[in-house]
Amino acid sequence: MLTGLRSWATWDGDTLPTSARSGLGDSSPETSSPAPPLPGKAVASRASSPSREPVHKGQRRRDEQAWAPAIGDAGSRGPAGRGVQSPGRGAMAAEQDPEGRAAARPLLTDLYQVTMALGYWRAGRARDPAEFELFFRQCPFGGAFVLAAGLRDCVRFLRAFHLRDADVQFLASVLPPDTDPAFFEHLRALDCSGVTVRALPEGSLAFPGVPLLQVSGPLLVVQLLETPLLCLVSYASLIATNAARLRLIAGPEKRLLEMGLRRAQGPDGGLTASTYSYLGGFDGSSNMLAGQLRGVPVVGTLAHSFVTSFSGTEVPPDPMLAPAAGQGPRVDLATRVEAWLERVCAHLGLGVQDPHPGERAAFVAYALAFPRAFQGLLDTYSVRRSGLPNFLAVALALGELGYRAVGVRLDSGDLLQQAQEIRALFRTAAAQFQAPWLESVPIAVSNNIDEKELARLTQQGSEVDVIGIGTSVVTCPRQPSLGCVYKLVSVGGQPRMKLTEDPEKQTLPGSKAAFRLLGSDGSPLLDLLQLAEEPAPQAGQELRVWPRGAREACTVRPAHVEPLLRLWVQRGQLCEPLPSLAESRAFAQRSLSRLSPAHRRLELPAGYQVALSEQLWALVRRLSAGASG
Repeated sequence: MLTGLRSWATWDGDTLPTSARSGLGDSSPETSSPAPPLPGKAVASRASSPSREPVHKGQRRRDEQAWAPAIGDAGSRGPAGRGVQSPGRGAMAAEQDPEGRAAARPLLTDLYQVTMALGYWRAGRARDPAEFELFFRQCPFGGAFVLAAGLRDCVRFLRAFHLRDADVQFLASVLPPDTDPAFFEHLRALDCSGVTVRALPEGSLAFPGVPLLQVSGPLLVVQLLETPLLCLVSYASLIATNAARLRLIAGPEKRLLEMGLRRAQGPDGGLTASTYSYLGGFDGSSNMLAGQLRGVPVVGTLAHSFVTSFSGTEVPPDPMLAPAAGQGPRVDLATRVEAWLERVCAHLGLGVQDPHPGERAAFVAYALAFPRAFQGLLDTYSVRRSGLPNFLAVALALGELGYRAVGVRLDSGDLLQQAQEIRALFRTAAAQFQAPWLESVPIAVSNNIDEKELARLTQQGSEVDVIGIGTSVVTCPRQPSLGCVYKLVSVGGQPRMKLTEDPEKQTLPGSKAAFRLLGSDGSPLLDLLQLAEEPAPQAGQELRVWPRGAREACTVRPAHVEPLLRLWVQRGQLCEPLPSLAESRAFAQRSLSRLSPAHRRLELPAGYQVALSEQLWALVRRLSAGASG
């Protein structure tokens, strides 16, 4: 489970090359140069790069010169692949990014996206400018907030988007046999060089109806993006939110580890869960691939199978261990452990025959392999009569040589009570054997821990230091889906609105800007949606707004105003470096800390208000009346 608590606790880097400073916070991660421009493409200087603020009319400039490195992390791009140069436009980088292909392939979509694409093409509307919004309607888990996540995967997907010959051949096999071959040639030429994306930064607080992503570009292309973008954003945001709830329960001091890969919904679900549980506030994961690809700190030691594989008759091929300082004679660790066992058993009132010899042999073997990161799994046989005395004997033998055990783990029984009993025994043993470091050996627990059990394990006076959670974080049993939707809001510059028999499913028309209105203490008051052409609201300005679901308008005077949606991709080019995963994790924790306790409360929280500007409200009323008339 844990690898050297003292080593991993300080490792929060990103093994992928990290982006330049994002301006999201005050951390100081490593930085790297941006990705080079596409061949033959001019790149604006940093002085002419767009502001890091979102860009809407009155607040965003549609004609800004975007700083345009190829989409993707610096240094993370694969060899160059095929790209298609659209007339008058810069083609998106089409390098074969392994992570981009792994995140989602173009055919990871629903058939009706393709049938609609054929319909658009046949009607001569494939290149009509269109805009979609990706949002959710209700917060999950009975809470009042969501953490936005998945943007990095979306950008990787857009960068790698290209239909290969095999993809087009498959589409030809499922579409009607008389489909015009020119349509398939059109598909072969598709990429995302005409796509623009505005989005909440990863780790942002998000609320119902506020876009997580705004995606604009040619109608046929942005329609094809619907299913994969929903797939990439919905589960990532759900996992990040679930992890954030668990972190809020645990508090800032306990170490939370994600251990759910074996319980996840397939390999892709496992990688996503490990990545975004870290963004949501966990400290590490057992998932090695998440460490390799995403820079998530990886943790792990041994399972019960390792312990039970030893009988006690095994003889280590080399039982000798040198002192930690590197000076002095090597010592037979197994012999020293047997000597310490007699003293430990006498102290605990046990016979030397009580502790299981196979368990002890397993501990010795592990200590010889990891003398600086030794940890005992105590509950294979009996915590009190076997696991604890065997651990103490090995830990004290290592202590003679200058090594310090890094922890114990419990995986069954009453974890809270056992942790208290073990801590008490550590304290008496520390005094008995003059080993003060024993008092603070970390105690880790695991075993189907959910929100209720986590609250119990982290109550005041608990001796638990580290908590491993698997099933409850990766499967989100309280609510397995966030229910994001991707809806058309404009075509050809004209607003579009979905009117249904269910008012909750009605959409908000038009290209929009979003702002967070803050009180004098910096806490969010409400989120405001308005048409993109409206001037941005100003701090201190009295605003008349229409809260969603309310029958009357109200007035609000914010002390501060924050624009929410940032321009990340413009016509296929990355406008600013994406924050590293570690930066987004830190940003998420700062965002949560600003939320009022009433909204942060996990059970029966106060609902957070989202409101419409008067102009947007008037547009909704006009379109609704026109449809009914």
